Amino acid sequence: MAGGGFAVDTPTTGGFDGKLTLSILVTCIVAATSGLLFGYDIGISGGVTTMVPFLEKFFPDILRKAAGTEVNMYCVYDSQILTLFTSSLYLAGLVSSLLASRVTTAIGRRRNTIMLGGAVFLAGGAINGGSENITMLILGRILLGFGVGFTNQAAPLYLSEIAPPKWRGAFNTGFQFFLGVGVWSLQQVMTIGAFLITDTPSSLVERGKIDQARKALRKVRGSTIDVEPELEELIKWSEIAKSVEQEPFKTIFERQYRPHLVLAFAIPFFQQLTGINIVAFYSPNLFQSVGLGHDAALLSAIILGLVNLASILISTGIVDRFGRRFLFITGGIMILRLSAVLAAVTGVHGTKDISKGNAILVLVLLCLYAAGFGWSWGPLTWLIPSEIFPLKIRTTGQSIAVAVAIHNMMTFFVLFFLPETKGIPLESMYTIWGKHWFWRRFVKGEDGQDNLP
Repeated sequence: MAGGGFAVDTPTTGGFDGKLTLSILVTCIVAATSGLLFGYDIGISGGVTTMVPFLEKFFPDILRKAAGTEVNMYCVYDSQILTLFTSSLYLAGLVSSLLASRVTTAIGRRRNTIMLGGAVFLAGGAINGGSENITMLILGRILLGFGVGFTNQAAPLYLSEIAPPKWRGAFNTGFQFFLGVGVWSLQQVMTIGAFLITDTPSSLVERGKIDQARKALRKVRGSTIDVEPELEELIKWSEIAKSVEQEPFKTIFERQYRPHLVLAFAIPFFQQLTGINIVAFYSPNLFQSVGLGHDAALLSAIILGLVNLASILISTGIVDRFGRRFLFITGGIMILRLSAVLAAVTGVHGTKDISKGNAILVLVLLCLYAAGFGWSWGPLTWLIPSEIFPLKIRTTGQSIAVAVAIHNMMTFFVLFFLPETKGIPLESMYTIWGKHWFWRRFVKGEDGQDNLP
């Protein structure tokens, strides 16, 4: 992508694109449905906190506050137990995403994503469904968090490794799309689909299963494509990775991997600073707080979700055409401006209802905000960390990125520090660092040849 003095134009020679086969389509779609877990949980968390029967059983204090005539509407949901209910999933997800690095290396991306993450999530959902007290509710949320942590670490990694470089961005955005779909969908679609897909060739080679890796390559690249050159390339990078006996969590902190590590920390961190979690979890509560009735608030939340899904589809269509940086920057600028306008519109005293016209304006502004997030910081936060790391620390790097699940500073960060990764094969990704204006001081050689996978 030509983006001025801070972009990096890197040739894509040496890649093994293959054909866009039915197998690769089915495989990537099924893997992307892993996003259903996180999305489903977000939908449940945001919806149940507005349901009177749920609040009566687990959070009666909130109803008592809401019944008060002089209570600030913005403070009705100020409850430490409610905060624990929502945040316990993230704490468990942070721990499990770090553990997932070792699991994906040992048993592969597919089993980790489906078998372990799906099973643990199912157990957590069962406990939540039968909860009789707040303790059971929190325990179920913790198990849900473990399931989400495993799938969020492995699925984007799987998609980046299995997809052809030319369409890697488009396929990886599917994870964020299904995350949005999961707000309404049944999460175990992913678990059933596990039996339709193979593990990634990179993972199979890494575990010494060369024949299976060859079959996997033929399946996803097409039967008419000679996969031997790509297989030899994967074997070479795997042997280089295995020659380094140092613990991956130590290797990743070496100076030559400083650019990768900074991006893995910073991009997810900045995504959280967009404020999207407030919108995702509490949109029905937000709409009620600005004067919409219960039914209207739920309908508004559905509209908001549909707008988000549509924007992710836009990202899918253009991410490999215009590049990652373009989407990051335009989305970031849009989010910043809309956040300022939303603050001005809703910045009234909480004991007063705003007008119906302003309530509708809030919905429109939030939809535009969700659209800006949906084509930029939503899907790309999963994509970038899954594609920039060399093989020997790829699972570790993705684990760190997911663990950082903690405005327009984020846009400037992308503008100055994120090289363009559009269309570059994973095996050639090392070349972008040596040509970047800032990161080249950390890698040896102009083309980063010493920064090999």
